[in-house]
Amino acid sequence: MNPHAHALPEVTLPRSFRLLRILVGAGVVMMLWRFLAGLGATTALNDGYPWGLWIAFDVVTGTALACGGYAIAILVYVLNKGEYHPLVRPALVTSALGYTLAGLAIVLDVGRYWNLYKVLYVWRWNLNSVLLEVALCIMAYVVVLWIELSPAFLERWRRSPRRALRWISQKGDPLLQRALIWIIALGILLPTMHQSSLGSLLLIATHKLHPLWHTPLLPLLFLISCIAMGYAVVVFESALSSHLFHRRVEKRMLASLSSVMVGVLLVYLLVRFVDVAVRGQLGAAFRFDGYSVLFLVEVALFLAPALMLLSRRARTRSGSLFRAAMLMMLAGAWYRFDVYLIAFNPGRGWIYFPSVPELVISMSIVALEILGYVAIVRRFPILGGLASATGER
Repeated sequence: MNPHAHALPEVTLPRSFRLLRILVGAGVVMMLWRFLAGLGATTALNDGYPWGLWIAFDVVTGTALACGGYAIAILVYVLNKGEYHPLVRPALVTSALGYTLAGLAIVLDVGRYWNLYKVLYVWRWNLNSVLLEVALCIMAYVVVLWIELSPAFLERWRRSPRRALRWISQKGDPLLQRALIWIIALGILLPTMHQSSLGSLLLIATHKLHPLWHTPLLPLLFLISCIAMGYAVVVFESALSSHLFHRRVEKRMLASLSSVMVGVLLVYLLVRFVDVAVRGQLGAAFRFDGYSVLFLVEVALFLAPALMLLSRRARTRSGSLFRAAMLMMLAGAWYRFDVYLIAFNPGRGWIYFPSVPELVISMSIVALEILGYVAIVRRFPILGGLASATGER
């Protein structure tokens, strides 16, 4: 329980939120078309590129951006850094919404979506399948995230005028408190498994994935980068919610968190360069062809926020923290797009560029996540600190 968290008063949302609602509506129309007409009529997917934007962005990148809850849980529950506890609930909201909508993207991307329930047929499991592990872990983690977030719902329902909701709160809270330690443990184990496995999926690509990205360390690189992206999203969300809901910026806490972010970024860069050097790919990294430029931009995007946050002054300035978080999110997304799409070459004759329905649906999923976040934090005790936002921007 977080005694400092509470629902937020009504605030006037920017007019741009109307655009988000329109985008969600357009996305729903495109989803209906996709389910009625099939993948062939609505996407640019082909035999060379069976995975496109919905996997590379909505699932592979989207779940990494939804790792704020996982990243903060490592600090609070594994490393026992209780001072970060106020960040847990906001991070869980972004994680729960992000993973839930990633699940929707998976449903969209599966050709015979009506057979998805067969994933639960234990007797048909291929125990050598990395993709099966990813599917089962993500399904389980969505449930775990909403259970982890449920104390906020129970706190609100405890004061509800509806008797049924009060009864659920009174009966459910003691049971939840006894089980929560095991739920939290699962909430740390499951993303560790499936985020690393998202890297493992491309190990089989061998010659189809450029050597600068194809490495036995793909699982480790995916895991480290998702933790970095999780911390970045926590800072990004904190800055935006402070501005939108007129809350005081938690500068001291975020400044402390930024030191952790620097450490994660430097570990990623060290592993990345040692791996490239050991595999004899340093020459390819500085060949200055298209792939080399992609690699160097990726490195620059990871290195820039690390250098920014090494400055103590930058760590105490909200604007600098926000810019560093944006760069970290972009860096992780860039790396994942390189692995899953841009540096992936299935052979001559195959090209892929997202179709209009793919683009609209992906944008609508992002819009839906933003609207969902606003709706939850306005109704349930998620955020704290209602004082007018102050401090440097």
